[in-house]
Amino acid sequence: MIPVPFAEIEALAPGRLEGAPPDGLVTRVHADSRVARPGDLFVALNTGVRYVEDATARGAVALVPHDQQAALAALAGLVRSRSRARVVAVVGSTGKTSTKDVLGALCAAVAPTVYAEGSQNNEIGLPLTVCRLEPETQVLVVELGMRGLGQIAELCAIARPEVALVTGIGPEHLEFVGTVENVARANAEAIEALPAGGVAVVAGGEPLLEPYLGRPDLDVRRFDPGAVEREGDRWRFRLGGRELLLRLPFGSRHMAENTLAALTAYDALGLPLERVQEGADGIRLSPWRGEELPLPGGGFVVNDAYNANPASVRAALRDLAERANGRRRLAFLGGMAELGDAAPRYHRELGALARELGIEVVAVGELARLYGAGRWVADADGATALAQELLHPGDAVLVKASRAVGLEGIPERLANIAGEWS
Repeated sequence: MIPVPFAEIEALAPGRLEGAPPDGLVTRVHADSRVARPGDLFVALNTGVRYVEDATARGAVALVPHDQQAALAALAGLVRSRSRARVVAVVGSTGKTSTKDVLGALCAAVAPTVYAEGSQNNEIGLPLTVCRLEPETQVLVVELGMRGLGQIAELCAIARPEVALVTGIGPEHLEFVGTVENVARANAEAIEALPAGGVAVVAGGEPLLEPYLGRPDLDVRRFDPGAVEREGDRWRFRLGGRELLLRLPFGSRHMAENTLAALTAYDALGLPLERVQEGADGIRLSPWRGEELPLPGGGFVVNDAYNANPASVRAALRDLAERANGRRRLAFLGGMAELGDAAPRYHRELGALARELGIEVVAVGELARLYGAGRWVADADGATALAQELLHPGDAVLVKASRAVGLEGIPERLANIAGEWS
């Protein structure tokens, strides 16, 4: 972290401070007492107050915030004010974390880069990511999530991005924002936060974003998700007037489309396109986002069990059908949360799409009944038990759900079941 004088943190009056750094500088901010060391500021979040003594015993300063959101924002503001890094904010309805992971890896291969871990995209995770800025950092890639209007604007006030990458707009969090138009409005807060000369990276043909792209001082870069082609074990991308042929650590088309979005932002930063394969070789996706495991007989299972909304489920089903290539197609689908009154319609539509694509669906959880699938189980244990009856060598399998359904362990269980065949 960029060192911050402890006196400046004391002046913020963020809460109760215990201890002091030996040289008067704080060189790391985090919320894990187990890794505390001298020079650290351990922020006791929620039940973290139980571990204040552990942190101070390890030589760290401990902060028990009066208001943890305000305290973290103020700390991140101090660090951000000392950094000249170019900040990219990744927002959108689908693919934020994967796109952030890809862009972070691409940038890290050619410039000192910090990027968010996992889905640290809220009022807690975003400030902690900003606090990881180092004096030499040139690029910071952050992910910004929302569950209502105004939240992305608040996060942008901390991160101060100069590039906003919107992965796409679709139905999400309708229980809180009401309409897809408001989803666009909420995500466009990242565009509105850009300074003069800032860059907005958006998918071409996204009409709901157009009202937010008319600023004359804005550089708008559009990417075409259709400008991605599979070519053997590589992917061909059309980016402006150039073509790039890349090896990627995943086979899903929608992940390749996320890569094109990341490439567009990478190019907007002025980084060298001739070196993108170096970055692509270092891509490591966050857990449960398109992870693939082989199954006997040439089959595979895709673990995409971290999140689910209508756009991401549609993309995952179409990708499964495209890649199955004659294999039997099987999908374990959990329900899609926070869709409000529109939930029945979206679930029915996706159930119909699965049938149209020849995909057998096992619906998991109460909300998933809305898919109208032929098979339903109550939970992940029930899904695993049913899989023992259904799974055959060579099957192409998708596991997709909102995180709350808890299906992330199923792919490994399927692989274990399949291993018993041999």
